[in-house]
Amino acid sequence: MPDNLPASPYKITFLTGAAIVVANMVGTGVFTSLGFQVMGIESGFALLMLWLVGGLIALCGAVSYAELASAMPRSGGEYHYLSQIYHPALGFLSGWVSATVGFAAPTALAALALGQYAKSVWPGLEPQWLSVAVVLALALVHGSSTRAGSRLQVVITALKVAVLVVFIGVGMAVGEGQPLSFRPDADGWRALLSPAFAVSLVFVSYAYSGWNAAVYVTGEIENPRRNLSRILLAGTVVVLLLYVGLNYVFLRSTSLAGLKGQVEVGFVAATSLFGPLGGRLMGGVIAALLVSTISSMVFAGPRIVQTMGEDLPALRFLAPKSRAGIPVRALLLQTVITLAFILKPSFQGVLVYAGFVLNLFTFLTVLGLFIFRWRQPHAPRPYRAWGYPVTPLLFLALSGWTLFFILRDKPWESFYGLATLLVGALVYFLATRLPGTTAANATEEAHSRSRY
Repeated sequence: MPDNLPASPYKITFLTGAAIVVANMVGTGVFTSLGFQVMGIESGFALLMLWLVGGLIALCGAVSYAELASAMPRSGGEYHYLSQIYHPALGFLSGWVSATVGFAAPTALAALALGQYAKSVWPGLEPQWLSVAVVLALALVHGSSTRAGSRLQVVITALKVAVLVVFIGVGMAVGEGQPLSFRPDADGWRALLSPAFAVSLVFVSYAYSGWNAAVYVTGEIENPRRNLSRILLAGTVVVLLLYVGLNYVFLRSTSLAGLKGQVEVGFVAATSLFGPLGGRLMGGVIAALLVSTISSMVFAGPRIVQTMGEDLPALRFLAPKSRAGIPVRALLLQTVITLAFILKPSFQGVLVYAGFVLNLFTFLTVLGLFIFRWRQPHAPRPYRAWGYPVTPLLFLALSGWTLFFILRDKPWESFYGLATLLVGALVYFLATRLPGTTAANATEEAHSRSRY
């Protein structure tokens, strides 16, 4: 497949971009993680504050990313920004994480959750093979046409938001509610400062992790310098409101004992609200909604791998695009890794592991905003981060607090994350020392291709 085939003229609009952000965010995390959070926190106030704090972190990150993306409008996300701000080696590690964990693991988790929710409706169903079938079907759609994939994304995301708004409204109107207080009290404030709250923020941060999804397809967005910041902020605000509403309904409708350790939180809450038949129906609806999440990650993830292929000669085989402008080889690679996660799952462990390594690179990227302003004070900035320097500093403080407690309280998941980085560093070392390729010229080529 030659490198010089013309790319598709189709551009991602504001609506499609916002749909990608919302679809990336509203998925596995919000429908599965509350069951793990209530195992360490029993205050209704603290549990809702988890989702407010997580939304605040996401908004602070979004305004910071929006400035970087408007100043450096190229697909690739953290891979591109870290290569420019720090060094191509660090950019490669972020791309390596995105390729191996950042998209493949969340896609697999969403597919596994879809299978579990579908099984709650059809008990005889084999959830793992349904997960595999959905991933393969969506890879086929996104591998054939950007336009078709974009239209599919807008439609299923609009349906997802509409269904969730209806569920929140009905959930607030139906039933008497649980004897759980959401008012701030002494126990609630103590819970906010506890290690359990910090570790639970990992799950919440994972649920919000798609707020930066649009930066991975910057090069395909219509007028990215103008639209990208609007896409990031609009998508994040919509999801923050949905998350707080959903978790209020989950906690209001179901006892903490009934939620503890449950993966299918939406199914459990719907059963409490509407009875067994209503719960089964909602389980089927949530399974269908997770298609949107899987679709958005199947769409965005391969763009990072393809960009890495452009920059590193050793990975050049991943750079070609089809006649429709689709990185088919990168898409195939991500699909294979996703299927490996599906066939060898450990749900909670993968959640923490993925959350740790993703938080680490978003932390470094937002920190890079300060370095970028210092090194490039006169670079064009169509969008400047709102609230700078307070908003990025708030993001760094809250994310750093979370990372510290993960390292302390979840050492094995942290170790697996650091081991992934070590393997990536080894791959980069070998890739830049192939015959005819030196670390110096690989670095120079990455910089020249990435120049904004």
